[in-house]
Amino acid sequence: MGLFDKLKSTFKKDKNGAQEYEVGLTKTREEFVSKLNILGIKYTKINDDYFDELENILISADIGVGTVCKLLDRLRSRVKEEHITNSKELNEVIVDEMFMIYVGNDQLSDKININPDGPTVILVVGVNGVGKTTTIGKLAKKYVNEGKKVMLIAGDTFRAGAVEQLKIWADRSGAEFYGKDNSDPAGVIFDGLTLAKEKKTDIVLIDTAGRLQNKTGLMAELEKINRVIAKHVDNAPQETLLVIDAATGQNGISQAESFKEITNITGIVLTKLDGTAKGGIVLAIKDSVGLPVKFIGLGEGIDDLKPFDIESYIYGLFKDMM
Repeated sequence: MGLFDKLKSTFKKDKNGAQEYEVGLTKTREEFVSKLNILGIKYTKINDDYFDELENILISADIGVGTVCKLLDRLRSRVKEEHITNSKELNEVIVDEMFMIYVGNDQLSDKININPDGPTVILVVGVNGVGKTTTIGKLAKKYVNEGKKVMLIAGDTFRAGAVEQLKIWADRSGAEFYGKDNSDPAGVIFDGLTLAKEKKTDIVLIDTAGRLQNKTGLMAELEKINRVIAKHVDNAPQETLLVIDAATGQNGISQAESFKEITNITGIVLTKLDGTAKGGIVLAIKDSVGLPVKFIGLGEGIDDLKPFDIESYIYGLFKDMM
């Protein structure tokens, strides 16, 4: 059974696991699948013109030029090897190949690395305006709901209102909080982690500044923060998550590349995926920078940040064809 048939069968039986994806990816699906369907009507035979138009459709979904070229090469090979002649059959192959491009040969680490011997420290980075602080608040609520003791530490100490904004999210989510305005970020994080250990905290979420314009300064700051964290907790931070606004499209890839140069990113959080028709950025990020997506934002509510699941994502994109 191919992936297309497997997803169709699985989600007919249990739609609960993919319902949020189905709703959250509506804009991308309506744009993407409707164009694929029109393409299938327009071309009764698969030829070079079909592939040219398919390329434009894939790029418009923000899958990225490099990833699209790789995908088209795979599709052309399979059309030739499997003697595929009609577009409906090819659509099923597109589903398979998009999945394989994401998974590749990697052992995907889309789960959070939990520290069994003390607090799990999650450092959160990203440029200003992508929803970084909101993401931290939603992650806090998720872990509080799971019965974890959570602390938020405000490492973005100089941006006006940043510390207070994080404190509000701590109160909303039921998490502990530590922060000081206009203080050395590494010093605040040192004191916050001391308190977190005293309180036997399970999960520590640390906010950071989003000044990517001065990469050298930000690199030095993050290196200092990482040293401070490692002094407190062995092998920490367990995760460094980069938050990207899905609506920024290929600019999000640039952000991922830049942050990957200056610190050890372990995963991506894609916010506002429900508000864009360019949901293909999930594939582009994994293929371009080799980083797994760990969470996606599928709404504005506090419970709308979901752990990423590639099969639910593919189903959310192609549901109308199944």
